[in-house]
Amino acid sequence: MTVLVIAESVAARLRPETLSTVTAARACGSGDIHVLVAGAASDEAVMAAGAIDGVTKVIAVEAATLADNLAENWAAQVLALAPAYSHILFPASAIGKSVAPRVAAKLDVAQISDITRVIEPDTFERPTYSGNVIATVQSSDPIRIITVRATSFEPAAATGGSAAIESAEGLGDFGKSSFVGREIVRRDRPELTAAKVIVAGGRGLGSEEQFNHVLGPLADKLNASLGASMAAVVEGYAPNDWQVGQTGKIVAPELYIACGISGSVQHLAGIRGAKVIVAINHDEEAPIFSIADYGLVADLFEAVPELVKAL
Repeated sequence: MTVLVIAESVAARLRPETLSTVTAARACGSGDIHVLVAGAASDEAVMAAGAIDGVTKVIAVEAATLADNLAENWAAQVLALAPAYSHILFPASAIGKSVAPRVAAKLDVAQISDITRVIEPDTFERPTYSGNVIATVQSSDPIRIITVRATSFEPAAATGGSAAIESAEGLGDFGKSSFVGREIVRRDRPELTAAKVIVAGGRGLGSEEQFNHVLGPLADKLNASLGASMAAVVEGYAPNDWQVGQTGKIVAPELYIACGISGSVQHLAGIRGAKVIVAINHDEEAPIFSIADYGLVADLFEAVPELVKAL
């Protein structure tokens, strides 16, 4: 069985989700693992993909039409390669969730979404009902189109591989959508989905000023990323890209500190992969305490500054 992994890159650098997707690909069979790297000026990403441990071939497509991640163009490129593979794996990112359904529909196969475990090459686990139920899905399709929850798989080693590099021709622009613009937000803190420590706040912070004033020093002490509940984002206390949960970002840090977050079903679904969860909330019946490894019933405006002092 030969497996194709669809790599994602930003500024010609591979995103860490690609490494986790390669790990999932390894579990799908004992055959070769190929990685598709496509876009404009992607030489650095191609070399990085070739160095991943376990990858046997990198398919490099230099095409400006793929640089802006338009789903129709990407789907056509994947479909041109699809017949050679038993599995095609995408990271379960915004791009993967946009391209994979198009590929599956054109191939007339079922998409297997957001897998968290590979049991057998044809059998997978995926969460459903906001993570409260784990479904086991078996597929008899000739080609399995899969999106991978990257936080559920350890990243493959970024070095140690020596894959062959093969160039392929881009298919051009299908003209069904057009790229208008992109606003890139640059942060001094670690990327939320890759952070080892996350300090997150909820509606209990009360304002954007309090959010940054109270949680910022703790995040600085721990070299942590800042996250937020959907309620905090809706209230304007934190930007959209900080949102953690089923409707935001799924995270799996080594330490997750939730401050003033009651713990909606959607939020809990996004943090179940965290190794250690610490909850600080004045409400002892807050749902988040049900999954927290350590819980502190206290006023966060007193507890968090004391924690900062202790550190």
